[in-house]
Amino acid sequence: MKKIAVSLALACTAMGAQADDISLPAGNVEVIDGAGAFSRLITGNHSGDTFTDTYAFDLSGISSFTASLYSSAGNAKVGLDITGFGLYANDGTLVRAGSQLLTGKYDEWSLDLSNVASGTGYYVAVTGSVVSQAAGAYSGLVSVSAVPEPATYGMLLGGMALLGVAARRRSQAK
Repeated sequence: MKKIAVSLALACTAMGAQADDISLPAGNVEVIDGAGAFSRLITGNHSGDTFTDTYAFDLSGISSFTASLYSSAGNAKVGLDITGFGLYANDGTLVRAGSQLLTGKYDEWSLDLSNVASGTGYYVAVTGSVVSQAAGAYSGLVSVSAVPEPATYGMLLGGMALLGVAARRRSQAK
């Protein structure tokens, strides 16, 4: 009888220790003048729970894309453990995984990509877990800048050539 009671107690403990998925519903990043921000606060009592939060945005033209993600805690044993950060196409295809710069008390991730195709349907995804019963938070920034068309570079080079010719004529006239 004792063996059955111990087995039931261990089974109940194991069932109660399963991590919950506390992911947010898909959100949006409003990019205004080339920049946007996203963040999340996870309150206490979620120790061991996991999350994958997504933040969607649109690109109006071929762009250079940069994003940063930060999480800070009192020490490495509290707060959040960010385990992934990436840029995805709307169909779920990974465009580029982020690079982890710091981990522990501070988590920092970076994501840089040039020549991202225009169109709707990109999102950044943040994955991680809650380390302790204490609250935790993360915040992120995205920056989008237009990449000039090849014709723009051609006009720039042509203009520089004309300035060079004018400067040479001026120096020869002296």
